[in-house]
Amino acid sequence: MLNLLYKELRLAAHPNLFIFTLLGVLVIVPAYPYGMVFLFGCLGPYITFMYGRETNDIYYTCLLPVKKRDTVKAKCLLMVSAQMTQLLISLPFAILRLSVLPKGNPAGIEANVAYYGFGLMIYAIFNLIFLTEFFKTGHKVGKAFIKAIIPAALGVIVMEVIVHFPRFKWLDSLEVDMMLKQLPILIIGIIVYIFAMLLAYRVSSNRFQKVDL
Repeated sequence: MLNLLYKELRLAAHPNLFIFTLLGVLVIVPAYPYGMVFLFGCLGPYITFMYGRETNDIYYTCLLPVKKRDTVKAKCLLMVSAQMTQLLISLPFAILRLSVLPKGNPAGIEANVAYYGFGLMIYAIFNLIFLTEFFKTGHKVGKAFIKAIIPAALGVIVMEVIVHFPRFKWLDSLEVDMMLKQLPILIIGIIVYIFAMLLAYRVSSNRFQKVDL
């Protein structure tokens, strides 16, 4: 499986995947809707899958001495690797902005504990819909993307808007006691993400088994 993931990174991944992964640094930009970071984390895999369609990557992978399930697993691992790397890249900049931009983010939610919890849920929604829809055929990338990005974008809008209501101001806080209160959101986000990826892999594998390439 490591060889297949290496193949994905060296041959299948579009350069834009790495560029969008690096955009985790946007959490240090003042007055910027940080939810856009997660949408970039969805856009990068989409471009890579579209690039793979044009280069017949799925067909090529299936010609290798691997199972169809392994082909699906490699794609899932590529998405997880890109998204988790994006979050890891953003973390030091989220910490740095506390001293560089102490007045907060007037455009929307802060890069705090709740932010990362919501982000994992947004990734989960996109990945589950995108992967299961794509592997129905192995080539209809655009249709899968449209179906997945709409609920993901709605999730970002809700996350950015809700913190402007006084009742939910605690979701926008960077105070230690408030971030401890936000911790359950992060835990739920982690659980939802893991469950969604396992479900996406299972459903996608079953669907892809029936695809005649």
